[in-house]
Amino acid sequence: MENAPKATRLFPKARGYRLWPAKVAEPSSAIPGTRGFYYTERHLQCVWFDAALRPGNLKTEQGDEIVVEHPGQWNLEDGPDFLDAVLRIGPDRRRLAGDVEIHIHPSDWQRHGHARNPAYAHVIAHVTYFSGAAAAVPTSRRVGTIGGVIQVSLKDSLAANLFFSFESLDLTAYPYTVREPITPCVQVLKTWGPDRVADMLESAGEERLQGKAARMAGTFASQAPDQILYEEIMTALGYKNNRAPFRYLAEQLPLETLRKASGRNTLKAYALLMGVAGLLPAQTPSRWDAETRAFVRQLWDHWWKHQAAWSARALRRKNWKLSGLRPQNHPQRRLMLAAILFTRADDLTRSLTALNTTSADECFRQIATFFHLAADTYWQRRLTFAGKRQTAAIALMGTHRVAAIVTNVIVPFLAALGNRQVMRPEFLRHLPPEEDNQIIRQTAHNLLGPDHNPDLYRSGLRQQGLIQIFHDFCLTDRSRCENCVLLKALAEACEA
Repeated sequence: MENAPKATRLFPKARGYRLWPAKVAEPSSAIPGTRGFYYTERHLQCVWFDAALRPGNLKTEQGDEIVVEHPGQWNLEDGPDFLDAVLRIGPDRRRLAGDVEIHIHPSDWQRHGHARNPAYAHVIAHVTYFSGAAAAVPTSRRVGTIGGVIQVSLKDSLAANLFFSFESLDLTAYPYTVREPITPCVQVLKTWGPDRVADMLESAGEERLQGKAARMAGTFASQAPDQILYEEIMTALGYKNNRAPFRYLAEQLPLETLRKASGRNTLKAYALLMGVAGLLPAQTPSRWDAETRAFVRQLWDHWWKHQAAWSARALRRKNWKLSGLRPQNHPQRRLMLAAILFTRADDLTRSLTALNTTSADECFRQIATFFHLAADTYWQRRLTFAGKRQTAAIALMGTHRVAAIVTNVIVPFLAALGNRQVMRPEFLRHLPPEEDNQIIRQTAHNLLGPDHNPDLYRSGLRQQGLIQIFHDFCLTDRSRCENCVLLKALAEACEA
């Protein structure tokens, strides 16, 4: 890793995006004591708001237990993050009702000027990720006093939950302002030529990729690149519904252990993954055909040897979201792909670093072959254990999902390792597009209007740019565009 470039030099065009006005959410790395924390206040807001994510063992900095009766209404306007929350504090279950403010670090309360802002006069709880000195508040509202502001940190409580991962959060699943059909940005950008708009999206896209690469590079000191790639791809295989259990599985069953226990045998590795995932069928119903029953018995022949050693750490079916999934996306099929990818005779990391990246299209074609291996597996002709055998082969992963992994995992990973070829603008412009999602469509609508041409952002890099702009500006804007710093910057650029 000695020759890997500094994170700030991984993607040169990202600097152009950073010359735009300051982000709505300041990068956590700029805050003292938060080095290595690559997430945002938005992640913490989701954790606080969602009872399924919010730790149940919360305590104040003074050690008093907290019961959250109501987290509050998510505030999309100026002021505290959540309004009208209700908490019970201490052994006497003292009731506090009021607002909640979310920050990464306790000192953010003072740095953001909340102590002098009357809009925060009704805040009862300052919720942060890191612990530390209590927030500075007016004398009449000292922390820990009756009716005062309590300080709550999430870091230790979240760390105690083995299933929790910030990587698994779908930030778009939580409330955000619905935009008017035509936004002010549309009025400004319609005066720009397509090339100028494309350049803005590509700069934002490089900023997003740089952030991903920097996060991966930051873990090289504590983890081997093989394990990092394994965890990142496993998380991506979970898509949006099962990212957390997939990542937990990769952490609990490290790559080196998987390879050693399976002898790099794909079927044995699959049996081990299925067993630790808690997804191996406990019985073979008579309605299943002979091929399926034989396949499951084969898996059990491998798994029972490891079952006692892994049962305490194994997941349960209730830990997975299995309802409402397309059969092609079921974790049972995705785990077969993982077994194929990570039992290769030639390690995936070595194969990726050996790619010829001088030609972007050829590079992506080669990567796709890793995910579309012609191995004769049970799942190439099956959608479910109980389903009929299909006449045509079914890919273990579709083209759009492979493209998403290329852009979100493999390219940042190679950049973090120091591959400068993948950071070239001409390479990044050829990133394959992933399937459109709600963020991409919504941000394109916000910036380009309802009648825009989707071909303008039909590339992986520009899609990343739309996602970056969404999270930096659209998602956190509480003024319905009136006070958006991006809009002001766009207008000033027109006047320049």
